[in-house]
Amino acid sequence: MGPPGGGRSVITERLQRHFNVMTYTDLEFESIEIIFTKIIGAFLGNFAVEIKNAIPDIISMTLRVYDNVLNGPLKPTPNKSHYTFNLRDISRIAQGICVADKGKANLPVHIIRQWVHESTRVFGDRLIDTKDRGWL
Repeated sequence: MGPPGGGRSVITERLQRHFNVMTYTDLEFESIEIIFTKIIGAFLGNFAVEIKNAIPDIISMTLRVYDNVLNGPLKPTPNKSHYTFNLRDISRIAQGICVADKGKANLPVHIIRQWVHESTRVFGDRLIDTKDRGWL
């Protein structure tokens, strides 16, 4: 629903009364960090102590990449209009980490490799040129 013009007509108040206006504020990075630390920490709770100690660093790296993707050179442009990233992308990375197998991922480097793979999959698969992929 938009303002009248360009083929759209005025929305009557009789129709508008059936809808609500909803707004929300974006989460702070501290809140996102707490949420995903709890999620990944719950899954990796029975892994080795070294892996559990790496969880804050994994979340910190994820948020750093996410912040650079949002505020860096990967902003949407007319020819790159699909460069829209949101909290769901961080969730996909967390889901990818949470499928780790305890028998195969017994060192922190294994979880870091999985994080690199998931970050490249989530962010890198949308990039259309080598310059952007190189930046990532």
